[in-house]
Amino acid sequence: MSNAKTPVHVIGGGLAGSEATWQLVNQGVPVILHEMRPDRGTDAHITDSLAELVCSNSFRSDDAENNAVGLLHKEMRELGSLIMESADINKVPAGGALAVDRHGFSGYVQEKLEAHPLVTVERGEVTGLPPEDWGKCIIATGPLTSEQLANEIHAATGADALSFFDAIAPIVYKDSINFDIAWFQSRYDKGTGTDYINCPLTEEQYREFIQDLNEGGKTEFKEWEKDTPYFDGCLPIEVMAERGPETLRFGPMKPVGLTNPNNPTVKPYGIVQLRQDNKLGTLYNIVGFQTKLKYAEQTRIFKKIPGLENAEFARLGGLHRNTFINSPIVLDEELRLKARPNLRFAGQITGVEGYVESTAIGILAGRYLASEMTGNIFTAPPLTTALGALKSHITGGAESDTFQPMNVNFGLFPPLEQRVKKKERKQAYTKRAFQHFAEWQKSLNPEAA
Repeated sequence: MSNAKTPVHVIGGGLAGSEATWQLVNQGVPVILHEMRPDRGTDAHITDSLAELVCSNSFRSDDAENNAVGLLHKEMRELGSLIMESADINKVPAGGALAVDRHGFSGYVQEKLEAHPLVTVERGEVTGLPPEDWGKCIIATGPLTSEQLANEIHAATGADALSFFDAIAPIVYKDSINFDIAWFQSRYDKGTGTDYINCPLTEEQYREFIQDLNEGGKTEFKEWEKDTPYFDGCLPIEVMAERGPETLRFGPMKPVGLTNPNNPTVKPYGIVQLRQDNKLGTLYNIVGFQTKLKYAEQTRIFKKIPGLENAEFARLGGLHRNTFINSPIVLDEELRLKARPNLRFAGQITGVEGYVESTAIGILAGRYLASEMTGNIFTAPPLTTALGALKSHITGGAESDTFQPMNVNFGLFPPLEQRVKKKERKQAYTKRAFQHFAEWQKSLNPEAA
């Protein structure tokens, strides 16, 4: 057992690093949290806040009974997640999804961490792997790991890190949207029924939009970026359009579950949705419109969308490169680097995709390390839980030859023991997970049982 009074180092102040820090200090372990911003910026961040949300403001579905990510939300809340606490406090309307006010969210996380007596935040870039005298560390530098550190990680893992591009959706000022054309409604009237703004397109408008996406000027890749693949779960909208003219109508622009009150007798051929991005309700992001279009092209093309003809953009879309390690080869079951067991990895750099998944791995890395430092019991969550299934995927469950970023989904869970009807399958997965997670929690604290 190590001395719990010896501080450990967490490198990276994003969601995973912030969460790992919170889990450690709440187990009595002091933490030095390293964040390179503002000394060194990135191509995607715009503030120096801890836990800044770079892409969407959505944590996706909050339905714990029917959705794997909603189940993961529930499990993280049960483990005292700071990120989920901030998300719940800074929630904005989004139907059945959990979306947050970006600035309120990161501000809350930063305030809680900076106020904790066991947390020391050090600003400045860590340019290489931690020195031996730092002892036990967590590397949670995320998909935007600086080049020098990434090169040292490559050398230490003995395996090539993989890279992919992640694109950012534009944000529009609400008061610039034309509500003579657009209207408020959630698909199938979920949530309050008014959580999204909808812009309808006729077939002719939709076809022109697809043509514009295909012909519009895109960001030019540097030579070293040209062979970098996209992550299929976050494709730029113009890449989706290239896959076929109807692709978007079955994706972010699907017209189902909505009725246009401005013209109820005409069914739109496609619909563009905007989701609230801040608590004031002054900013809305265009759902699914992550893009690598040049700024001028974004303005030209997106203003052709009915209702957005006078749109003013608080932020245009962008593109950044993500990096992750081949975790099934280089990490052990407790997220330690096999070549240097004093180092753990957490967050997107481990090959999970999404805010929630990155945070979940931060929880586990923090609790595993806290257990080493204090002797408190912490065992792996069952494979039948969302946390367990996700962790298992990156520490051996995935094929290393084809390993790529993965969101949590029921395909990562062990098969159900009994046959159930297809429409009942999701509830069967979550019901089993609820039970096994509760039993696991009791095993971590037998005296309280």
